[in-house]
Amino acid sequence: MIPRITLLAASLAAVASAAQPGAPPPVAAPMRELEWGQINIIHTTDTHGWLGGHLQEPQYSADYGDYISFTSHMRKKADEKGVDLLVIDTGDRIEGNGLYDASDPKGKYTYDIFREQSIDALCTGNHELYLEESVDREHNTTVPNFKHSYIASNLDYIEPETGNQIPQAQRYIKLKTKNQGLNVVALGFLFNFDRNANNSVVQPVEETMKEEWFQNAIREKPDLFLVIGHVGLRMGEYEQIFKVIRDQNWYTPIAFLGGHAHVRDARKFDDNAFAIASGRYFETIGWMSIDGIKKKSQASIEAAVTFRRRYIDNNLFGLHYHTGLNETTFPTDHGRNVSNMIAEGRKVLKLDNSFGCAPQDLWVNRAPYPNNASVFSWLETQVLPDSILNEERKDVPRLAIVNTGAIRFDIFQGAFTRDSTFLISPFVSKFNYVADVPYAVASKVLELINSGGQVFGAGALDTKHLTIPEQVAPSRFLEASMAETGTDNAIPLFVEGDTQQKPLGGKGSSGDPELIGGYTTHDDLGDDGDDSVHSPIKFYAVPNCIQSKIAFPPPEEGQDKAADPATVDLVFIDYVQPWIITALKFSGGDYGADDVKVYSNSTLTDVIASWVKGHWENDC
Repeated sequence: MIPRITLLAASLAAVASAAQPGAPPPVAAPMRELEWGQINIIHTTDTHGWLGGHLQEPQYSADYGDYISFTSHMRKKADEKGVDLLVIDTGDRIEGNGLYDASDPKGKYTYDIFREQSIDALCTGNHELYLEESVDREHNTTVPNFKHSYIASNLDYIEPETGNQIPQAQRYIKLKTKNQGLNVVALGFLFNFDRNANNSVVQPVEETMKEEWFQNAIREKPDLFLVIGHVGLRMGEYEQIFKVIRDQNWYTPIAFLGGHAHVRDARKFDDNAFAIASGRYFETIGWMSIDGIKKKSQASIEAAVTFRRRYIDNNLFGLHYHTGLNETTFPTDHGRNVSNMIAEGRKVLKLDNSFGCAPQDLWVNRAPYPNNASVFSWLETQVLPDSILNEERKDVPRLAIVNTGAIRFDIFQGAFTRDSTFLISPFVSKFNYVADVPYAVASKVLELINSGGQVFGAGALDTKHLTIPEQVAPSRFLEASMAETGTDNAIPLFVEGDTQQKPLGGKGSSGDPELIGGYTTHDDLGDDGDDSVHSPIKFYAVPNCIQSKIAFPPPEEGQDKAADPATVDLVFIDYVQPWIITALKFSGGDYGADDVKVYSNSTLTDVIASWVKGHWENDC
C-alpha cells in the first residue's frame, strides 16, 4: 500500500470524457491531496496552444474550459477556507498546436479563448517574440486583455509608428490578497533571450536589476515577493534575481514560478525561497502553497515559512477529485462556453482531418536514438531522403541537417491529422543551403554541432538552443541520473530501477489500480510532488541535430562501399544557419551568410505532412 495517498479504484470512478469531442476519458489513479496554505498558486506554463487538451492521451485530456471551471471552484474553496488563491501563467502560450498555428492570422481563436481565464499575473515567453507579427499580437491583444496583471520586467516593445521603445507592460505590480490581506510585490521576467524579432528588446536580467524602478521594487517591504518568469529554475537568471532580492530582504519569503524547460521541477533557494515549474503543453497544472507568512510588522528571524507543491495531471478525474465534485457538478457555464469555443475553432480549422494512419508510435525522447521507434530516426532515414529536393539540383549529392528542437512532440499510432502536423513541428523555418561544399569540409559539420564546446561558446551560439527544451536547463537530479546511465544515454526524468527516481507504486501491487505510465518527478522537495501516482517512463538523450545523406553515389561494380562525393550541397533548416556557418569555418571552409541560398520554401511541417499523405494509408 502506498502511504499518504488516497487510492481510488477505477471501478468506483464514473468519469466523463473531457469536453472536446473524441478526447479519451481519464484513467483512475492513486491520488495525493492538495495541501493548502495562506497563499495558494495555480500555475500554467509553456501551453503552446494546447487549449483543447491532449486528444490521444487520457491523463492530459481536459481542455481550457475544464481549467476555467477548475480555477473557479478552487477560488471558492479558498474563500471558504479564508485563504488566498492566485492564478499565474508564465508564457510560451503560442506555437505548437493547430488551434493556434492553423488559423490565418495565427491565434485567431486562441487569443479569445485564453482571455476567458481570470489571471492574476502573467508574462511573456520566447515564442511570443520570434516573429514581428507575434510580437505585435502579444502587445496589441494579450497585454490589453490582461492590462492589470501583465508584467514585463525586462521586455520592451518598439512602436511601429514612431520607432519608440516602450515597456511591453508594467515592470512590476503590487497587490493585496483578498482574504489574508497580505501585500505582494510581483515581478515578471524572461530569460536572456537574444533571438527575438526586431520590434522587441529583451534587456539582460543583470542589467535590469540595476534600474531605478527595480531597486525601488525590492525596497517595497512586502509580505511576499512573487517572481514569475519564462525562466528555467536551474538557469542563472533566477539565481541572480534571488541573490539581489535576498541581499535587500533577509527574511521575506520569495516564491518563483518558472517555465521554458518543459519539465516539472521544484527548487529550494533557501528556507524562505522556493520555485516550481509546471511542465509543458497543458499536461500539467502546477500547485504551490505557502504557509507561515507573517505580515511585515510581525516578521522576525524566527518566522518559519513552509512551501508545498503538486503537479496536477490535467484530466477530469483529477480535477473532479481536487474540487470534490463530479461530472454533473464540476462544469461551470463559463467553462462549457469556452469548451464550445475550442470545439468550434477546431471544426472550422478542420484539425481532425486525417492525412494518414501512423503504423506505430514514434517518440521524441522515449526511445533511444538511433532506433526504429525514434521520430528522429524516422526523419533521418525516411522523411528527409524522400523530401529534401530542389529540382534544379536534384542530382547533386546533399547532406540535410535538422535540429532536434524543431520536433516538439511524439507521433502516436493511429490517425495523423492536420492538427498532428502542428503538434510535431509548428515552425515556419524553411530550408537553405550552401552549394558545392567539399565533402571533407561538410562531413565535419554535424559532429562539431553535436559536440558543442568552445567552437560555439555560451552566448547566442550555445548549441543547447538547438535541442529539445527538456535538455536546455536540466535539474541536478536529471544530470546526476544521466551520469549514472553511462553509455545508455538515458535521461531519467522518469526511470525504472534503483536510481534517483523510483516507482511510487507497482503494477497491480497490493490490489491497487494498475498504474498508467507518466511523470514520477524528483525535485528538491523529494519524490511526492505528482498528484497522480504513475508507473515510471524512461527518457533518453537526443543529439542537437540529425543528418541525412541524400543522392549519394552507389558503390561501383564489385565494390562494397561507395566512394565519397567530391562536393555536396549542405542543406539545413534555416534556424540553424548561424551554427552551420560557424561549423563550416572551423572545418576549413571559407563560407559566410552571402553563400547561403534558399533550397526550398517548404517548411518542415509541410515536408512531414506531404510525406505522410504519400506513404501512410488513411485507413485507421
